[in-house]
Amino acid sequence: MRKYFEDFVVGQSWESASITLSEEDIIRFAREYDPQPMHTDPAAAANGRFGGLIASGWQVTALSMKLFVESGAYGETPMVGMGIDELRWRKPVRPGDTLSVLREVAALERSEKKPGYGIVKTRVSVRNQDGDVVMSMISLGQVPARPAADVIPEVTPPR
Repeated sequence: MRKYFEDFVVGQSWESASITLSEEDIIRFAREYDPQPMHTDPAAAANGRFGGLIASGWQVTALSMKLFVESGAYGETPMVGMGIDELRWRKPVRPGDTLSVLREVAALERSEKKPGYGIVKTRVSVRNQDGDVVMSMISLGQVPARPAADVIPEVTPPR
């Protein structure tokens, strides 16, 4: 089902399915995108600041998008990312952690430059199996507004 800007409501929220990260998942992602020992080398990570292997924050961020898209919250509507504010990696994510995403509409704004679109600002929280927030951010996405032909006119009752 296609959704339009007008279909979103401040306070509306979605929760994703969950995903469990293995040591292999963490190492594979990090070798390609964030090759630091705390993400790629279990022995070095054991002697490091976190006392063991942890996932790259960028992996957690990418997974939050994957889980959100798979939740179907925007349906068939293409959502164009416009930016991220207040990205915070709050707790380390370790092998065996199970993550899920809660996304809540925080604000809606019709685009002044492109009136055929609106901006949906969502508050994103990624939680582990214990309910701890491991990552949070504010996401800005552009979605199409309802075409004029699809707008149902308000009918004024006869007097």
